[in-house]
Amino acid sequence: MTSADVFHFFVNCHIVTGAVGLVLFWVPVGGKKGGKAHKLGGQAFTWLMLATGIFAVGISVTTLSDPAGTHPHLMTHPQFGSEASIAAIFGWMMIYLAILTINLAWYGWLCVRSKPNMRACRTRLNLLLQALLLAASVNCVVRGVLIAQPLMIGMSTIGFATVGTNMWSLYWRRTTPVTWLMEHVKALVGTGISVYTAFFAFGAVRLLPEAALTPALWSVPLVVGLSIIFYHWWDIQSKYRRIGRYAPRREKSVMMGAE
Repeated sequence: MTSADVFHFFVNCHIVTGAVGLVLFWVPVGGKKGGKAHKLGGQAFTWLMLATGIFAVGISVTTLSDPAGTHPHLMTHPQFGSEASIAAIFGWMMIYLAILTINLAWYGWLCVRSKPNMRACRTRLNLLLQALLLAASVNCVVRGVLIAQPLMIGMSTIGFATVGTNMWSLYWRRTTPVTWLMEHVKALVGTGISVYTAFFAFGAVRLLPEAALTPALWSVPLVVGLSIIFYHWWDIQSKYRRIGRYAPRREKSVMMGAE
């Protein structure tokens, strides 16, 4: 079995788990919060995204081991036509996005399991994932500089922001009873942003290679995802302030249980 065969196996698995997961993404995002569909859809989405991230690591490793063999159709393309560029974009940036996806999916899952105690999210695995994402983000910047690809440098800022906000919430943030919920929303919607970005951008390589590295294409999932996060943050904080003002004991307990 060649590296190209292994590569295509990981790609096919990645497409299946990613596509199903990204359809399920809209069940917890658009459905009734705390309901059965929300919980089951969210659980399925989380595990599918973890699997998608793991398969993406496999795609990255096989690409780095044999850039030309795994992407022969790009070797003559003016935008990607070198092993160094293919390795940087489809190897190093892909592994960065894979770690970002795994980091956010796991962190979002921990927030639900640990509610409302954010300190319980300080597990060894979670902290290791923060360190790995930080290293992958730095590497993405370095590799982007080496091939003069500003998109890689720009994309790395999402990783730095993720590690920074995760660590801030785990150690320094003044928490409220809904901090876990806001972090849960940030993490799992962020997971969707990461995977939609990869599907849009890397999928465009096969359909329309000239548009694959267009910043506008990469920014669409980010803008939509951030809008969803900020809306839900506003909604959560509004409900929390209203509950705290009018019925602090009974309604606050109801809210925590429902979520």
